[in-house]
Amino acid sequence: MESNRHKEISGVARAYWSGQLQISLVSFDIELFPAVNSASEIAFHQIDRNTGERVRHMKVIDGNDPVEKAEIVKGYEYRPGKYVTIEPEEIDRLRIESKRRLEVAQFVDLAEIPLTLFEKPYFVVPGGKEQAQAFAVVQRALAKSGKAGLGEIVFAGREHLVAITAAPGEKSRGMMIYTLRYGTELRDEDQYFGNIGAQTVDAKQLSMATDLIEQYTQPFNLAEFHDDYEDAVKKLVEAKVKKQPLPLDEDEKKPAKGKVINLMDALRASLNAQSAGKKKSPAKKTAAKRVISPKAAKRAPAARRKSA
Repeated sequence: MESNRHKEISGVARAYWSGQLQISLVSFDIELFPAVNSASEIAFHQIDRNTGERVRHMKVIDGNDPVEKAEIVKGYEYRPGKYVTIEPEEIDRLRIESKRRLEVAQFVDLAEIPLTLFEKPYFVVPGGKEQAQAFAVVQRALAKSGKAGLGEIVFAGREHLVAITAAPGEKSRGMMIYTLRYGTELRDEDQYFGNIGAQTVDAKQLSMATDLIEQYTQPFNLAEFHDDYEDAVKKLVEAKVKKQPLPLDEDEKKPAKGKVINLMDALRASLNAQSAGKKKSPAKKTAAKRVISPKAAKRAPAARRKSA
């Protein structure tokens, strides 16, 4: 079973990676499917302003001579101006176990993994009907324990650190894989946070800020959020096509800087406004019908942060 082979399944989707999940001496086949749509619905092309024709990009070498796609290979610059070429079949035949096997090195509490490490989510399903029983046992064990297995697999031209865990939701039968960033990929936070001076926090202000957060707290409901920017771009495109007035801001001035205000007064006013709003009418954003349980929230990074 080969990785990076987009395999048709159920006639509607393609597996992004297929191979074995191995936990100690237990192993069974799994398949990965992207859990997110990678592209926006709005896609722009480069257009010549004068002719209105699309600008095309050509692959050329020095002297502007075009090169056919079939003649282009990967190359590594081992010293300035000197390259060693790598053929695609040489990459495919590399001896790397993680190309076809995800071996779990250890388990951790999912809540222990810093949110800064999470990259992309993938759905995980059994590699076939004969794998379903073993898959179900591991899925149920991960759901019950709230743990994530850490391992590495190869796809998309590199090896990825991943966390595998039960999919969120008590009724879900699937598993999730989240690609993680390696520690070396993260910038040193001290370079950014180190210049923030120490502050003495007033106890009353802290209490009021905590109360304000509590008043705005609701069950997580992803459906309440959508891409307003893309909606605005669609309206702009539609207006141009139909030669209608463009939906643009009339005031193009830079936004004014925030006024210096008394923090205590602002906290008090915010609390009063929120309390008055609750008495007069329901909150603007409706609460989610299904409340995520603490255990399920632990298992799902998406439930602990705004949708990526």
